[in-house]
Amino acid sequence: MSEHPPLPDLRKNYELGTLEDHDVHGEPLLQFRDWLSAALAAGIPEPNAMTLATVGADGRPSCRPVLIKDYDDRGIVFYTNYDSRKGRELAAHPFAALQFHWVEQERVVRIEGRVEKVSAEESDAYYVTRPLGSRIGAWASPQSQVIAGRGTIVARAAEYGLTLGLHPPRPPHWGGYRLAPDYWEFWQGRASRLHDRIAYRLQPDGSWLRERLAP
Repeated sequence: MSEHPPLPDLRKNYELGTLEDHDVHGEPLLQFRDWLSAALAAGIPEPNAMTLATVGADGRPSCRPVLIKDYDDRGIVFYTNYDSRKGRELAAHPFAALQFHWVEQERVVRIEGRVEKVSAEESDAYYVTRPLGSRIGAWASPQSQVIAGRGTIVARAAEYGLTLGLHPPRPPHWGGYRLAPDYWEFWQGRASRLHDRIAYRLQPDGSWLRERLAP
């Protein structure tokens, strides 16, 4: 017999915060800045982790965790292998969704929008800041492809490490993407599942329409 409670009995009451209309910014980027800063200040594990959801040419969705590396009024930036599954899906359907879930603060941020590659100069500038092992790994890993075993990738990393030395150039198949948001949603857990949800929708004139959604 399991020592754990049945899944239907797992419940949590959300009581840590509120998201009142008078407390949120008119611009979603400012609200995101405040919440991300709060997550960083609180020492939450991997506050920069976000789930990226994409859709393939066949309409089948997929998601995976990635890390935010930059953000500004142009959008949210992350880096990956362009030949990976997510890279292929973004090439076929250049729209995606992101989600941050800061469990310890009972907060979620959802972001949707069009995705495009960042400039080669931006990718080069970030690539050289990565640890050497990560730079070698970008060459060694045929991301999302089937391999015979872990020994295969370890051997490839060793081979590229010997070949490329201490200053490997950025692989042509690796670089950044920027998601330009047209939708933001901020979720704050509340008691009795009456959560606060504030959404921002980009308007044709470039302004943001702010709305409260039912939980």
